[in-house]
Amino acid sequence: MLSVAVAGFGWWGRHIIARLSENTKLTVVLVIEPEAGLHHEIASLGLPVATEFNAAILQDDVDAIILTTPHMYHEEQVLACAAAGKHVFCEKPLGMTAAGAGRSVAACRDANVVLGIGHERRFEPAMIKLKSMIDARELGTIMHVEAAFSHDKLIDIPDGSWRTSKADSPGAGMTGMGIHLTDLLLWMFGRVETIQALTRDRLLGWSTGDMVVAQLGFEQGMTASLQAILATPHFMRFHVFGSKKWVEVRNDTHPDTPGGKTHVIVGTSGALPVTESIDWSDAVTANLESFAAAINGSVPYPWTDEQLIHNIEIFEGIIKSAGCCETVRLSAT
Repeated sequence: MLSVAVAGFGWWGRHIIARLSENTKLTVVLVIEPEAGLHHEIASLGLPVATEFNAAILQDDVDAIILTTPHMYHEEQVLACAAAGKHVFCEKPLGMTAAGAGRSVAACRDANVVLGIGHERRFEPAMIKLKSMIDARELGTIMHVEAAFSHDKLIDIPDGSWRTSKADSPGAGMTGMGIHLTDLLLWMFGRVETIQALTRDRLLGWSTGDMVVAQLGFEQGMTASLQAILATPHFMRFHVFGSKKWVEVRNDTHPDTPGGKTHVIVGTSGALPVTESIDWSDAVTANLESFAAAINGSVPYPWTDEQLIHNIEIFEGIIKSAGCCETVRLSAT
């Protein structure tokens, strides 16, 4: 059993604690939260609370830290965990810059601790099925991908929150949703070469904007378009177009919402599309359990250092392109 401390008792911190309440592989032994007004609620869950991050991560009964803190703190907190010799699972994005992500990755490797990342969509059965079809070349030559992840869960957050700030949450929906799509895209298709992006504010009046769209060109030759909207009902779709088949994955629910199904629709020439519906599964917990298994030495954690850093390179490129309205070219490996 891996003993973990959860740093940050916000929306996602509460969610992680609830998911792990009866887990047999990870157990929450501490919550790190500086806001005193939240301590009573944490205590009602039967959990001890600490206010000082750097002191709490040194506790002997803590094997690993799960960061559900605002993302502008991720780099300094990952570095602190590595320096303390603690494994660390960082919610997305790993950092605000590729250079910062690189520092976090290097620190964890140098300290021989596992660095986990909160991109649970790689653990969705439908995405695993799609990846296996692509790897087996069942789709033929990949031509293009359309990817969308939108919701209105945060629509009532008042302007002035860090989530609404262009400085702290640049790129509109990129930090919360679009970053998941770019992780899936680079997992399936490799490095991105060119980026063209736009952000807009249509409704919310947030300085970061409430929608982002981007066009990506990959080193392997395929293209992709993505969108993330912060002011529309929940919508998740990932559609890969190949020369032999196209495959669409459409999710009924958000990863934090049990229930519903994921629909995998396969189209081939001369035939009606075929749909397979897969029951919802807990991809969030699957990711955390994979992190625990890597710490125990059972299996490697399924992200490479290059993937962790390159996703933030793409993130930075989208922000830069949206700001200058020009094509951004990423350096090759």
